[in-house]
Amino acid sequence: MRTPSYLSFLVFSLIATLVRAQTVYQDKPFWQDYSIKYFGDAANGTLQAVVADRNGAIQLINTRGELLHPHDGQFLYPGTLRPDNTYRFTKDKNLTALGVYEQQLVYLTDKVVFSNAWAGKLFSEHGLPKARFFAGGAGFTFLVSDGASLNLVKDSKSLWKGSLPGDEVVAVLYQPGANQFWVLGKKSLSTLSVTSPKLTNVLAGANFTAFALADGGKKIIVGTTDGYLEYDVVGKKQLGGLQQKLPWTEITAVAEIDGKIWFGSTKGAFARRSDGKFDYYNGERWLPGDEVVQISKGPKNSVLVLTKVGLGQLCFKQMTLHDKAIFFDQQVRSRHIRVGFNSTLSGMEKGNLATGYLDDSDNDGLWTSMYLGGEIFRYAVTKDPEALQNCRESLDAMERLYTITGVPGFPARSFERSGHIKELSDPERWQHSKHPDWDWKSTTSSDEVIGHIFAFGAMAELIPDKDLKSRAITLIDTLMSHIIKNDMYLVDFDGKPTQWGRWNPSYVNAFPTNVGDRKLNSSNIVAMLQTAYHFTKKEKYKRKAFELMQKHGYYANMMRPMSEIGRAPADADEHSKHMSDGWNHSDDEMYFVGYWGLYRYALNDTLKTRYKQQILDHWQAERPEKEGAWNIFTAMTGTKDFDLKEAIWYLQEHPLDLIDWNIQNSHRKDIEKLPENFRRQTTKEVLPPDERPIQRHNGNMFTLDRKGRNGSSEHSAGDIWLLPYWMGRYLGVISGPASGK
Repeated sequence: MRTPSYLSFLVFSLIATLVRAQTVYQDKPFWQDYSIKYFGDAANGTLQAVVADRNGAIQLINTRGELLHPHDGQFLYPGTLRPDNTYRFTKDKNLTALGVYEQQLVYLTDKVVFSNAWAGKLFSEHGLPKARFFAGGAGFTFLVSDGASLNLVKDSKSLWKGSLPGDEVVAVLYQPGANQFWVLGKKSLSTLSVTSPKLTNVLAGANFTAFALADGGKKIIVGTTDGYLEYDVVGKKQLGGLQQKLPWTEITAVAEIDGKIWFGSTKGAFARRSDGKFDYYNGERWLPGDEVVQISKGPKNSVLVLTKVGLGQLCFKQMTLHDKAIFFDQQVRSRHIRVGFNSTLSGMEKGNLATGYLDDSDNDGLWTSMYLGGEIFRYAVTKDPEALQNCRESLDAMERLYTITGVPGFPARSFERSGHIKELSDPERWQHSKHPDWDWKSTTSSDEVIGHIFAFGAMAELIPDKDLKSRAITLIDTLMSHIIKNDMYLVDFDGKPTQWGRWNPSYVNAFPTNVGDRKLNSSNIVAMLQTAYHFTKKEKYKRKAFELMQKHGYYANMMRPMSEIGRAPADADEHSKHMSDGWNHSDDEMYFVGYWGLYRYALNDTLKTRYKQQILDHWQAERPEKEGAWNIFTAMTGTKDFDLKEAIWYLQEHPLDLIDWNIQNSHRKDIEKLPENFRRQTTKEVLPPDERPIQRHNGNMFTLDRKGRNGSSEHSAGDIWLLPYWMGRYLGVISGPASGK
């Protein structure tokens, strides 16, 4: 019989286990946004308005009164705007404006308000030959304006006529619950009751440009040339002052769509979130041009953003992270595999995927290692044979990096077919191989090597296939034997150490203690030696790891807090000063990729405990970036707090469009900028991934702008997104899809 004290012990143990347990994100659907773009041309004239009816038909009008509609667009494959001849005889009308009334398309001409809906019975004369604005009220009552005069009409009869004294009308709208119209002038806001028509000025101002009803008709949002203001309809007063903490303040359009306030501006569109911040849609990732003309509700959970040069249909689709992983897997496999490498599609003409080519890179081995790592974790979780085949093909490419050079244990950066060296990046680094059809790239660096060891170690541990496991271990042994044999250097074809493949104490400890490379190289080489020992059990790796840590101070180097890392002192050598002129985000990538072997294959439990402290210290420094991969790597230590929420934010907010578009954020007035600093953190809070430039994990997440790249390349999701997602799945901090997919 169990005693009470024993039961108490069990209860205590269970509680302690629950307290220590890591939080798991349950993968439920979220709203994923993406854009379908339609470009106009000079023949389309100046675009004026866009609307969609209850059937999902989208129609546009230009300032010449011509109707257009979108043609043949889909995500990543832009369409065009074509003349809309669906109703052939509409073109006989002198159209001046386009709108929606009771979810049907309605038109304004120089003579009438009419529609092809309701069997064409709507045909109401308005008497304003220069009419430009209109809005429909109850019972087919319409308020029409030419900018100077206003006419309230029904069935061709005028119910009221008037004007805005000393002002010009810029927009009109109808408030259903109150049965009244609102009239926006350039410097006034007025109401017009339908039951007893009388124009009443309720707000005076300046530079008004656009407006919309919001919050169930309780508020009016008024855009200006320098921000927006809110008017309390019930209290009949302005709420607060002019709101200017916006992505951009020159407002050109306002709309409430499904309870969310949208703004158009001369620098893109943005939607106000529930927390008062904004989702910003800027640049050709989202819009064909940034000067917004109008925003309206589109079909199937979409928002139509009309710009001066085209239409952006912002679509919102329910997806799980697993759905997103499936999408990105197809992106990688269909467009980003070059002889087994995870590669970039380059040379594109303004985002046209059909015009690109698979490019070589200095870091073909590193990007492929990170993609391979993700596929290893995927297979470990799902046992999907497709994932295993992906692993096999990437390992083939990685393995050939070692056999093509002719130097035992020395991997190439990349390889490509011969005869094209002048067309490749860094042509001076390429060498001919013994195979007549192939050349290879030399000068391999430490970031390549640490990536290799990470992927080979994960494969040796998690892939049960005997052939793949054996080959991975052989590659680990071959590489690390080369480094030990060459006195802790990576020695190139010319018998000289490469510029960055250096782990010898004379190099590492020549850096001042506060220079990051001293800590980084120490951490990486110990991780690599531990990985080699773990899988080969060869004592030379274990001995060398302890020698470096104990005799040469690598342990102290590794444990040095990140808070001490900074610029080299004034009396340091020039190389140290150059290497510490600011925070190096490529170093972060090397650290965290290396932490897999450092922590997981620690030589003893004492070291493992200290390594965990090292990793958590580094993670604390990285937290402002909300970097999905680094948060997930940190979860490997079992720590309860690793910013899972921020990791999921990274995965959810990452755009589906990985094309390298021009991006601008430095003009924004809703971000708090910081003075120049060592970490190169530009703002107090990092922007979401879908609002900043596309970049790999070695980029600065606080980069605000990117110019000169407008649609010239597409990045692979293999290392950027799939690695952190599948690692999270393997570590058990991200669940499978709740929908059972």
